Amino acid sequence: VQLVESGGGLVQPGGSLKLSCAASGFTFTSYAMGWLRQAQGKGLEWVAGIYGDDMAVYADSVKGRFTISRDNAQNIVYLQLNGLKPEDSAIYFCAKGKSYRGTWPEYDYWGQGTQVTVSS
Repeated sequence: VQLVESGGGLVQPGGSLKLSCAASGFTFTSYAMGWLRQAQGKGLEWVAGIYGDDMAVYADSVKGRFTISRDNAQNIVYLQLNGLKPEDSAIYFCAKGKSYRGTWPEYDYWGQGTQVTVSS
């Protein structure tokens, strides 16, 4: 299993970013996927998940601002980040679920992460 995130960067408050995660080494359509984040000095926080049937679930802290989606033809999972706040600054990790509808904490593989920094 390999998960490779990209798309992070520096953005001003209120701005947007789109993160991508390219997945390989497993049958992508058979598993839920998710995004986690870890701010400096803090623990891992679950952000969003998407099941194999495209149903999406979100943490309350990002609901209405972030959108998770998946492209089953390309084996990519995305996280659209809108209305970014300084407290969204973190390393964002893509994760593979253990099952078709698995969600946090039922993830078994993570990527290396991509840094998102929200600052003026």
